[in-house]
Amino acid sequence: MTSAAPATTRPARAPERRLLSLLGPAFVAAIAYVDPGNVAANLSAGAGYGYLLVWVLVLANVMAVLVQYLSAKLGLVTGKSLPELLGQRMPRAGRLAYWVQAEVIAAATDLAEVIGGAIALNLLFGTPLLLGGIIVGVVSMVLLAIQSRRGQRPFEFVILGMLVIITIGFVGGLFFSPLDWGGVAGGLVPRFEGTETVLLAASMLGATVMPHAIYVHSALARDRHGVSTNPGRIRRLLKATRWDVSLALVLAGGVNIAMLLLAASALPGVAGTDTIEGAHAAITAALGPVVGVVFAVGLLASGLASTSVGCYAGATIMDGLLHVRIPLLVRRVITIIPALIVLGVGFDPTLALVLSQVLLSVGIPFALIPLAYLTAKRSLMGEFVNRLPMRIITAIVVAAIVLLNIVLIYLTLTGAA
Repeated sequence: MTSAAPATTRPARAPERRLLSLLGPAFVAAIAYVDPGNVAANLSAGAGYGYLLVWVLVLANVMAVLVQYLSAKLGLVTGKSLPELLGQRMPRAGRLAYWVQAEVIAAATDLAEVIGGAIALNLLFGTPLLLGGIIVGVVSMVLLAIQSRRGQRPFEFVILGMLVIITIGFVGGLFFSPLDWGGVAGGLVPRFEGTETVLLAASMLGATVMPHAIYVHSALARDRHGVSTNPGRIRRLLKATRWDVSLALVLAGGVNIAMLLLAASALPGVAGTDTIEGAHAAITAALGPVVGVVFAVGLLASGLASTSVGCYAGATIMDGLLHVRIPLLVRRVITIIPALIVLGVGFDPTLALVLSQVLLSVGIPFALIPLAYLTAKRSLMGEFVNRLPMRIITAIVVAAIVLLNIVLIYLTLTGAA
């Protein structure tokens, strides 16, 4: 059984002839943007407020493109992941404290994804939630075994296949539910309608950029392409990465927008759509059982793919900060336990999803601020350091995301909505 994270001393590969062959890592990281937490937020926004918050998802995707590109850039230029670079700059006590918060965030991520997959199995087959969580864990172990034994490229293909299923599952319903294109256009104008829409916007925008996606993308890009000191090759890889990130997040962003549009067109004002189960029931009633099944299959693929990528991210964090590597499959067994406990004691799964999003929000600054700082550090990045315009844009994006996550935490904990 192989270790959790590939060695960082892997030599650079020979230059590939086609740009297409360099794509892939961003599509794995993009799974974080279509996880069950996103499903719940997007459906609630569309069902409750129609097309009002379309602009939030568009803005969120633009921000995500920048953040994920910087993460991949950091890994390609330095040959190290973000957790590795942080670990090198911290004393032991600091590394341990940072690792604890990162592991809590990773556990919250896994909680949402396993619960989402369990809900999908319950919708499809009536499977009890606890048994569904176990099944999700077992299948995700199979996906991780592909990465451990076959390497990253086959893993990317499997995750890409899951992303295609997710896209079909969440976009397919639009073919059966006509859209109000005037309403869609109006939804591109930034505005709110009361405190609850602010909460939803904060949930959709502030929690879009997930900490584990930032950590893992720096490792995915490095592990896929190897470590290179050739400036020409690095420039080529960065060009490919811009395409990789743009295509992957346009796809993920399109799926999120499709979810909101589906809810806005088919579920306006329908009661009970504040839960995934209620939204699924309403979609089935409005558009037919076939669309309901396709939606549930998309949700299942979302949970399976997301939890596999989340486990990979957790291994990257542990290796970088503590220099400890454990087999991915062993880590999978350990990290699924909190989710199974939540499902086993009968805790409200939708509430668990909401609370997990709050925990993820707490972890956002710990990933974003160091990323912005390190990519602007000339002694580390050399000629590939962020230029002044990029530093300004990055600072604005980071400040906006951190602020929105603070708003999300405050509104959720105070019940202001």
